Amino acid sequence: RGYDLVLIARDETRLAALAERLRRETGRKVEWVGADLTAKADLARVEQRLRDDTNLTLLVNNAGMSVSGSLLVGDIDRYQAMIELNVIAPTRLAAAAARNFVTRKTGAIVNIASVLALAPEMFNGSYSGTKAYVLNLSLSLQKELAPSGVKVQAVLPGATRTEIWARAGVDVGGFPPDMVMEVDDMVDAALAGFDQGEAVTIPSLPD
Repeated sequence: RGYDLVLIARDETRLAALAERLRRETGRKVEWVGADLTAKADLARVEQRLRDDTNLTLLVNNAGMSVSGSLLVGDIDRYQAMIELNVIAPTRLAAAAARNFVTRKTGAIVNIASVLALAPEMFNGSYSGTKAYVLNLSLSLQKELAPSGVKVQAVLPGATRTEIWARAGVDVGGFPPDMVMEVDDMVDAALAGFDQGEAVTIPSLPD
């Protein structure tokens, strides 16, 4: 859509390669910042950029992780890391961006949650709980920021073919093929919802 980008992730080697590919393919300015959003110092550094950089107009809160296994037998430290990444980080980043955008009365925040926010009895309840939080945060921010003209969208994807599955120890290849959405299709649906001003977009809803 012609945006210049600031990409943020932990894997700096892959991040640099992605930034270079996007620069080459789009001709846009693409900057990258290596940061682990579960590390306080890294998170604070990103927050400061979101608060202070008046060139920023859109935040996509997309970082997230899942944990396999039940709460009874799972690694509780992994659960804590998930809550830090799925709940604490998007809250702090959204707050930082909102303060920047409200001052200029422009901008948008897109929070990526999950359709599991609406189905806590399925899969991992702690994961779906973090995504229910992101949904509620988004709905609250919509009301809070509306007078300033800042837009907030919550996106609730269904199963999407990303690395989150492998990192959680789940084989997405074992799911029925018609249950798994490709990333490009999910993004197109999210952007269609964004253009229509949807408060909550569920890309898989037609199915």
